[in-house]
Amino acid sequence: MAILFEKFPLSRITLPNRLVVSPMCQYSGQDGFANDWHLVHLGQFAIGKAGAVIQEATAVVPEGRISFWDLGIWKDEHIEKYQQITAFIKSQGSVPGIQLAHAGRKASDNKPWQGRTQFAPDTEYGWQTVAPSAIPFHEKDHTPIALELTAIQALVERFREAAERAIKAGYEIIEIHAAHGYLIHQFLSPLVNQRTDEYGGSFENRIRFLLEVVDAVAQVATEQSLWVRISASDWADGGWDIEQSVALTAILKQKGVEVIDVSSGGAVRHQQIDVGPNYQVGFAERIKRKTGLTTAAVGIITSGTQAEEILKQQQADLILVARAFLDDPHLVYHAAQDLDVDLEWADQYSRAKETIKRG
Repeated sequence: MAILFEKFPLSRITLPNRLVVSPMCQYSGQDGFANDWHLVHLGQFAIGKAGAVIQEATAVVPEGRISFWDLGIWKDEHIEKYQQITAFIKSQGSVPGIQLAHAGRKASDNKPWQGRTQFAPDTEYGWQTVAPSAIPFHEKDHTPIALELTAIQALVERFREAAERAIKAGYEIIEIHAAHGYLIHQFLSPLVNQRTDEYGGSFENRIRFLLEVVDAVAQVATEQSLWVRISASDWADGGWDIEQSVALTAILKQKGVEVIDVSSGGAVRHQQIDVGPNYQVGFAERIKRKTGLTTAAVGIITSGTQAEEILKQQQADLILVARAFLDDPHLVYHAAQDLDVDLEWADQYSRAKETIKRG
């Protein structure tokens, strides 16, 4: 049996394999509500036997959405549709997850296929953004408001409440989004966080908001697996880097985080990223070897053989894939064929198993 298709036990859940659908925003909701697009989008990956399916960045407050059309979980009314989605994912033998998020200064954006420019606060699809410091992401963006201490504490509580709703909705993985230049990452990065109070300056101060969010979520997520996604490097001089990521991960491990989802970049526009296959895997490997925490590797991983090699080399424990799943929702089926694994297909699709082979 290929390592990729071994069951992967965590403390409270077991993944049926190690190939996981990474969160991917669809920009297709309304007032934070999911709809049938999200049910079909996420459900197709469960039909295709992904080990887990993690829902897109889901905002804990309306102003935390990346765009007006993003999903949210700031009110109880959102739960009903999510329950339908998680029930279907579970019915196919996959594990449903959700990524809890706040976009901070990168909120109030347009859909990417419409230009992804930021809407002004006084427009139909825009609002006033917030951040650790009053520094816009782009010179053409509207300046965010620096969060006051009371507002920071209120957001910690919003994350806790969102986690409670996620649990009611049936999610078994709760991932906190601390990557890609969104609010929590904004606190982590010294290039973005220019505060002089207890949430800025030193490493201990810059990680404080994330640790408070983790503590709050962990209080309620007693039966769920708690994950954190980080950007291991800002890819910019003077920014957040792999050494700080290792130190942070060691602390998160002590707080009950089970998986560190290792991505990179997004904090500043002047980042210089050397993009290519496996370009972020080294970060996951470094964190895994230094801390012993379960790591998930991401970044232009497109085939079963590529994923299997990462696992064989013990560079990571899980493989998270995004765009390759958009290209091929049945990537898991085809990865099994590539690795000569006899994976059971959904009964409704089984007639294709032997008649259609990849390349």
